[in-house]
Amino acid sequence: MFINKSSDGSNNLCGKNIARFRKELKISQRELADRLQLYGLDIDKNAIQRIECGKRFVTDIEFLAFSKVLDRTLGELLQ
Repeated sequence: MFINKSSDGSNNLCGKNIARFRKELKISQRELADRLQLYGLDIDKNAIQRIECGKRFVTDIEFLAFSKVLDRTLGELLQ
């Protein structure tokens, strides 16, 4: 059986880093969602919350948008 989760049970590898980088910028989850919407993503604060705690998958399009909005490389988001 194929398992779509990381070893800690998370649905993504980047959520914790997204939270850390967001906090470094001193912006709320709502502000991050607003910035991503300006980038063209239809995402809300609740989705950000679920991504950061590992309960939601992140699409490749969202992953790229997070990289741009947070001004981080894709590799930094995955570290």
